[in-house]
Amino acid sequence: MILPALYIADSALHGRGVFTSEQIPAGTLIETSPVIVMNGEERILLDKTLLHDYIFLWGKNEAGCCVALGYLSMYNHDYHSNAEYEMDFEASVMQVFTVRDIPKGGEIFINYNGRWNDANPVWFDQDK
Repeated sequence: MILPALYIADSALHGRGVFTSEQIPAGTLIETSPVIVMNGEERILLDKTLLHDYIFLWGKNEAGCCVALGYLSMYNHDYHSNAEYEMDFEASVMQVFTVRDIPKGGEIFINYNGRWNDANPVWFDQDK
């Protein structure tokens, strides 16, 4: 399920991103995405490809990874994002919820650390 108001467009900040064509209130489920789960050995291989930037660590001990279908791999990162994702390991899905109101035309951001306000550096900001 992807909220019909969502669309992919060029982002002034990060290449392409996910935007909304209507205002979305905080606490709204905007996407439920099935995932393709891979084990640790496959993750090592993916880390050597461009897909490294689009996978999520998976499992309670994060030994595996997944590729999220739908729009989930297209959300850009922000340390104080306006949306947050949740993982359901049993159902092999991820869900995205808004944590703040998002205005019409606004870009939707997730924090790649997994919590919407986690300020720990992500892999592409390790030198900060």
